[in-house]
Amino acid sequence: MATPAVAVRAVAWLFLWEVAGLTCSPDPAFNTALTDAGIRATCSEIILRQEVLKDGFHRDLLIRVKFGESIEGLQTCRLLIKQYVPTGLFVDPYELASLREKNITEAVMVSENFNIEAPNYLSKESEVLIYARQDSQCIDCFQAFLPVHYRYHRPHSKDGETFIVINNPDLLMYCDQAGSRSVTRFKFDSFGKTIEFPVLKCWAQSEVTAPCALNSQDICQWNNMKYKSVYKNVTLQVPVGLTIHTSLVCSVTLLVTVLCSTLILVAVFKYSFSL
Repeated sequence: MATPAVAVRAVAWLFLWEVAGLTCSPDPAFNTALTDAGIRATCSEIILRQEVLKDGFHRDLLIRVKFGESIEGLQTCRLLIKQYVPTGLFVDPYELASLREKNITEAVMVSENFNIEAPNYLSKESEVLIYARQDSQCIDCFQAFLPVHYRYHRPHSKDGETFIVINNPDLLMYCDQAGSRSVTRFKFDSFGKTIEFPVLKCWAQSEVTAPCALNSQDICQWNNMKYKSVYKNVTLQVPVGLTIHTSLVCSVTLLVTVLCSTLILVAVFKYSFSL
């Protein structure tokens, strides 16, 4: 008699759970979390490193990007670096044009009404697009090169130096879906979903519109990528004049100007009378 009673109680409890909505069906959010976890398991870090080469007032900014592991189909992807140039620096658009002709770099100015002669306190932050190239010595690496120059800074009253901070750039990526559909397709059988270009699925944050190539009229939707930077930013130390030297510099400049002008006039009169 105890067995039928237990069965009746079990059926009653199951009925109550069903009515209350407490049945143990999988939560969609849980499935999504598992899917994301499966995708993240295939993710490799994107590492960006910025460094400044050369000394003096004319420098070269070198940007290297490395993917943590070998990624199939990466040869069909392109990397675009959007570099923000602070007011203390400038990029010469004529120099960029010359470097593009020599196939040294693929960089182009975005900012308009750009004045390379303006001092830092009269200039604005500018933007440069650099189409990175794959590194021949590293299959999963890209690199970009940008020449930068110091602007004139106001003299200081105490310290004879100032600092320029170059922030990390935006990293944009575009992959040709049609060109590598056969080699970059990953399938998660447990969830029945197909993910193309895992690197984009892993790290893409938003989409940005930009030309597909340097000399192309076509517009592509680039993915703004998350990455890990080796350095938080790059800081440059710039020597500047001191305000206490203003009178000395003005006096010496005026003296040299008067002396040179006098020598020129003497030479002109001397040779004019000899003729």
